Amino acid sequence: MTSAVPEILFRIGDIADRSGIGCYLVGGYVRDMLMQRECTDIDIMVIGDPVPFAKTIQKELRGRHFVLFERFRTAQLELDGPDKMPFKLELVGARKESYNPESRKPITLTGTLEDDLSRRDFTINALALVLNREGRGTIIDQHGGLLDLEKKILRTPLDPLQTYSDDPLRMMRTARFAAQLDFTPVEEATRAMQAMHERIGIVSKERISHEFLKIMQAPRPSVGLILLHETGVLGEILPESREMAGIEQVDGLGHKDTLYHTFQVVDNVARVTGNLWLRIAALLHDVAKPQTKRFTKKAGWTFHGHDAVGVRTAARIFRQMRWPQERLTYVQKMIRMHHRPIPLSKSEITDSAVRRLMFDAGEDLQDLMTLCRADVTSKNPKKVERIMRNFTNVERKIEEVGEKDLLAKWRPPIDGLEIMQELGLPEGRTVGMIKKEMENAVVEGTIPYEREAALEFVREAYRRMKGGTGPDGGK
Repeated sequence: MTSAVPEILFRIGDIADRSGIGCYLVGGYVRDMLMQRECTDIDIMVIGDPVPFAKTIQKELRGRHFVLFERFRTAQLELDGPDKMPFKLELVGARKESYNPESRKPITLTGTLEDDLSRRDFTINALALVLNREGRGTIIDQHGGLLDLEKKILRTPLDPLQTYSDDPLRMMRTARFAAQLDFTPVEEATRAMQAMHERIGIVSKERISHEFLKIMQAPRPSVGLILLHETGVLGEILPESREMAGIEQVDGLGHKDTLYHTFQVVDNVARVTGNLWLRIAALLHDVAKPQTKRFTKKAGWTFHGHDAVGVRTAARIFRQMRWPQERLTYVQKMIRMHHRPIPLSKSEITDSAVRRLMFDAGEDLQDLMTLCRADVTSKNPKKVERIMRNFTNVERKIEEVGEKDLLAKWRPPIDGLEIMQELGLPEGRTVGMIKKEMENAVVEGTIPYEREAALEFVREAYRRMKGGTGPDGGK
């Protein structure tokens, strides 16, 4: 095992020997090293005060970006590993924790190696590798983590009810590791999640969001999402998911389970792109279907307007989940437009219809087409083949439209400022009307995508409007 450990970590063990303290590599780095997964975040635990030890490491090994968390007696710094690859190092002292049932914040006390490993979330994360010269490279496994790694299972070192009660975020981490590592939680863990799911409410939205986005970045996010849903945790953090689940029957006609369809769409997107916010758009693209579903004997189940309602719902969810607002516009565009390419795929495609789609989607056109393809989850292979073939025809038509590269940048040939300068107008309604008319002319193919053609068009448009609208901005 010593051959897999970077030499610089054993140099830290030598420093620990001189200081007379026990020093161990712990946590996710040990797990990932055993699984031969890349990891650059390193946790080192010492039996004693980690702060002076961390300062010695910084000095002797030329550590960078040293940060001391005095309250928690932990320190962080960065070191150069093999091939100058930077390692992020966190040094902590062995500790034991107790919890107030109404709070997630632990009462932390100095502890032993055994105390520290027992307080960890899963046995696969409760492994320690000796860095001291005596016993160097030995794996300490008090809770059967090595066997659980081999079996690909998630099990808590202590009673899972206690583990999840102490820190309910560990329920989210169960789902995250299940999705990231393709591990299966033991039955006792899932039962404990079902029993404790409401306690996720004491955890801050920021911490929940951090874990949730990691689940969404996994190779198959549905593994974690389904686990959260079936244990009740997802309904606590994303209440809209409760309404999306299930199939309602009327006159023998039922609609597909929107939630499980959504999980499949998310996986379909994840198979072809690592774009986190396109995955989020996939998660939310049908979020308003429960609010808009209607049944008539003539049309069956309909969900008219679920895209428009979904845009508003997404804004609320972004606030609830503390997701970055600068990503909301993109996600809303995907939700609003996710049905736009479908009519094109069912009829003869005109250049103007394709131009309008390209113009409205802008630089996100390819992402939109990816989402549309992912949205096809029918179990009928012939139907899927037909729909995909139609989408291919749409994409071929997009390729044929000569203005593609220009339109995809979401910029008209001239902007509002140029129109104002050309016509001598102040900012106002008149300029907006002329600009919109010019954009439509470009999209419909009435004028070419050229600056001079656009300028000539706005001059002519202003001459036509001049009788009823003056240069005062719309009076």
